[in-house]
Amino acid sequence: MNIESLRNLCLSLPGVTEDIKWDHDLCFSIGGKIFCVTTVDADDGASFKVRDEDFKEMVDREGIIPAPYLKRSHWVYVLDFLWLNEAEWQHYISQSYELVKATLSKKLRENL
Repeated sequence: MNIESLRNLCLSLPGVTEDIKWDHDLCFSIGGKIFCVTTVDADDGASFKVRDEDFKEMVDREGIIPAPYLKRSHWVYVLDFLWLNEAEWQHYISQSYELVKATLSKKLRENL
């Protein structure tokens, strides 16, 4: 996985938008809510939301830490793309997308 394949993966999901926030963070959103963040100028990992019950297991893995400022929301930061394999990236990014999508209003979800 690298930043370009992460970008392709995120943009392959229905209704996803991308933008740059905070000067250098590439953010992928559904319905205006972010589900994945990486840096534009480096190829060194990403942050995303995980299920509450998976959070502890994820941060116990080498190369994965609680995402700064988002630990209480069960976001993790994978320090380098190499810490997860391709299938895991696909699983966790899709899962993060679904978790964030589920928080949107029913009307907004239907309009996506």
